[in-house]
Amino acid sequence: MDAYLLSQYVLSGLVIGLIYSLMALGITFIYGIMKMINWSMGEFYMIGSYVQYALLATFLGWDLWYLALPLAMASVFLLGLAVQRFLLRPMYLGGIERRDEYATIITIALMVLFRNLAIVLGGPNQFAPKDYARATSLLTLPISGNRMVALVSTVLLLLLFYVLTRKTWLGRAFRGAAQNRVGIQTAGVDVLRLDMLAFGVGVALAAAAGALLAPDFLVYPENGAISTFKGFEIIVIGGLGSLMGSVVGGLLLGLIEALGSVFLSPGYKDLYGFVLLLALLAFRPTGLFGERERTV
Repeated sequence: MDAYLLSQYVLSGLVIGLIYSLMALGITFIYGIMKMINWSMGEFYMIGSYVQYALLATFLGWDLWYLALPLAMASVFLLGLAVQRFLLRPMYLGGIERRDEYATIITIALMVLFRNLAIVLGGPNQFAPKDYARATSLLTLPISGNRMVALVSTVLLLLLFYVLTRKTWLGRAFRGAAQNRVGIQTAGVDVLRLDMLAFGVGVALAAAAGALLAPDFLVYPENGAISTFKGFEIIVIGGLGSLMGSVVGGLLLGLIEALGSVFLSPGYKDLYGFVLLLALLAFRPTGLFGERERTV
C-alpha cells in the first residue's frame, strides 16, 4: 500500500473518530458532574436524529439543515432538563442510599420508553435525510458532503464546549462540582441546578451527534445503540470523567477501526476497538487520562 492511500485511511479514521467523541463527551460530562452513568444516551442521540429529520421534512426544507441542528439540540436540551428535574433529582434529595442503582433503573427505563415511543410515533421504518452538502475533499481524502458537514460542526461544537467549560463562570462551577460537590455549595452554587444544566448539555451533545450522522447512519428507533456502544468504549479508553480523554479516545477508536479494516478485515471493524480497549485496560486500568481513586 502506498503512502497516499494510507493517508486516506488515516484521515478517514480520524474524521469518524472525532464525530464519535461527541457522544462520549456527553456521557463523561454527565458522569463527571452527577457521578452517574446515563444508559439512555443512545435514545437522546436517536431523538436528535428524529427531530432533525422531522424539522427538515416538514417545516424548514432540506436546505436549512444548519437551522435544524441547533433546534434539535435545543429541544433535546429542554427534554434533558425535564428528565433531570423530575426523574433524577430525587436521588440527591435524601432517602435514597443506592444512587447508582436508582440512576441505572431510571435511565434504562427511559431507554425502553423512548425507543418504544419512537416505534409508536414513526413506526419501525428507516428514514434517510437528503444530503447536507456536495462531496468535497480533505487533503488527500475524498469526503462526502455529509461527513464534511459533520466534521466541521463537531469541531465548532468542541470549541464551544471548551469555551463554556474553561472560560465562563458556569464552566468553573461545573469543574468545581466535578471535583467536590459539597465544597462547591459553600461558594453559594446551587449544585442541583448545576446538575440539571449538565444533564441538558450532555444529552444535547448526543443529539448533535445523532443529527449530524443521520444522513449516513439513517433515522430509526435503534440507531443510537451502536453510537452508545462506541461512546462507552471511548470513555473507558480515554478515562472515565476525562473530557480530553473522550476526544483522544474517539480519535484512537476511529483510527484503529480504519486501519484494522484495511490491513485485516472490514467485517470485524467493531471488534478492533474492543481489542484496543482490553489491551489498554491490561496496562492502564484507569484509561489514558483517568485518575486513580484516592485512598486515605
